[in-house]
Amino acid sequence: MTATGTGTGTGPVPGTGIRLTAPAPGWSIEADVVVVGSGVAGLTAALRCAAAGRRTVVVTKARLDDGSTRWAQGGIAAALGEGDTPEQHLADTLVAGAGLCDEEAVRTLVTEGPDAVHRLIRSGARFDTAPGGEEIALTREGGHHRRRIAHAGGDATGAEISRALVEAVRAAGLRTIENALVLDLLTDADGHTSGVTLHVMGEGQHDGVGAVHAPAVVLATGGMGQVFSATTNPPVSTGDGVALALRAGAEVSDLEFVQFHPTVLYLGPEAEGQQPLISEAVRGEGAHLVDAAGTRFMVGQHELAELAPRDIVAKAIMRRAHEQGVEHMYLDGRHFGAQMWESRFPTILAACRSHDIDPVTEPIPVAPAAHYASGGVRTDLRGRTTVPGLYACGEVACTGVHGANRLASNSLLEGLVFAERIAADIAARPAPEPAAARAAGPAPASAPRTPLPLLAPEARGAVQRIMTAGAGVLRSAESLARAAAELESIRRAAAEASAARATHKAPEPGVEAWEATNLLCVARVLVAAAQRRTETRGCHWREDHPERDDASWRRHFCITLDAERAPALHTTATAGFPPTADDGLPAPASP
Repeated sequence: MTATGTGTGTGPVPGTGIRLTAPAPGWSIEADVVVVGSGVAGLTAALRCAAAGRRTVVVTKARLDDGSTRWAQGGIAAALGEGDTPEQHLADTLVAGAGLCDEEAVRTLVTEGPDAVHRLIRSGARFDTAPGGEEIALTREGGHHRRRIAHAGGDATGAEISRALVEAVRAAGLRTIENALVLDLLTDADGHTSGVTLHVMGEGQHDGVGAVHAPAVVLATGGMGQVFSATTNPPVSTGDGVALALRAGAEVSDLEFVQFHPTVLYLGPEAEGQQPLISEAVRGEGAHLVDAAGTRFMVGQHELAELAPRDIVAKAIMRRAHEQGVEHMYLDGRHFGAQMWESRFPTILAACRSHDIDPVTEPIPVAPAAHYASGGVRTDLRGRTTVPGLYACGEVACTGVHGANRLASNSLLEGLVFAERIAADIAARPAPEPAAARAAGPAPASAPRTPLPLLAPEARGAVQRIMTAGAGVLRSAESLARAAAELESIRRAAAEASAARATHKAPEPGVEAWEATNLLCVARVLVAAAQRRTETRGCHWREDHPERDDASWRRHFCITLDAERAPALHTTATAGFPPTADDGLPAPASP
């Protein structure tokens, strides 16, 4: 690990000169904007860019509706209810973020959030309504002092938002490329974004590796939960956007703050991959966390008991489990009765019953699992990264909103608000020249990049096991050092295999190898940040440094890859982020 001192964030940083090992693009298309990802953030950005007259292409790794958004159960948080205000939402968010939220970013979120939700409704999203059918029904989740969570289909909010946005995209006739894994950012000789390379997995108009040329790229690739063995994230969440940004020279921040959702259906110690989530809204409606004896252990630990912020609940579950020598606790909602389970939480009820657990008659076994990356590619309030022309929004981004621990249901709102801000920034810039005019001039030069050695697909499981053991809910100097050494061993073996291709069979380029390589990249950066942060804060829990240390660590790491492709860290001066760049353009007006 390379570490430098406090920095100020002076703007664009040079590219790393590396790329994934992949065939040269065999086809290409032109656009003004390419949006990578099809969740709430990506589709909102795409719709707003298209409405501003920009030729927009959406690239997504699976189908349009297969991202993380569709799995969101609880809802979307905004100050929509009587008596609630953005200031109250701000206060709850700052508390959950444990001193590391960028207050200006949070204020932007909570102030613009209510109108963004209403625009989403006008786009076709149908939220559950209170008796009478006019007002939006609101519930509570962890860390919220007010009922401000709008939901749809009981516990299928993400699926409804995804449905509405996908229908809007199709109605608008936006060009989409499905089943496509983004590979690397294209940049010109000046370091400005000029598009992406991608691999289409055998369906649609294109096949194999190609390129979308565009002067603006919006990363909305979602999270990186698959870096751990058990997660609530879908299989596509392999950190592709963060890894791409790092290879392109962009800064990332706060990767050490991985939120482990406290109530994930426990399916046994060997369970791997995507696990069923038991929404926080179940606790918001009055379910209790209990141990095997039926004792409520959150009472007295926090004023909100089971509705404390997620990091506090996750730690309490782990602590109680360790005390009792077991691997899980229970969530008891038997007092709801069958009718409430069937009407309010039909998705969760079906998931539990599919695993032979009936919440109507028995408590649900739960344990924490990797859920949400509070950090990601560092952006400003316009969604701009430190690479000119590259934007990021949604879970792949680090806007400063979440700090050290995301407040429940702020993620969908963040995707909405900052996607709209990105589109406003792109629309405020001069329209790109038509493709024909660009083709008539000299082609922009791009710096050559060295291919990055690929991991064998089977290394994915090794990376996940290393991260779960060494950088999971509980961390220490010893566990993190072991994880760092084991990850470095995997990286070194891949480099040696690549260097000795004549005598050893190196992995062939392909989706599984690219995903494993991306996971290793984000894992190494996460571990480096977790090693450096010698305190416990939010969802970063160091057993060997159990106290929060504001004097030393109420600041962020800005991380890039150095010349040796290792994480290079510098710290911010305060809990706020420095500018990403200063291009002299006025800030875009609010949508």
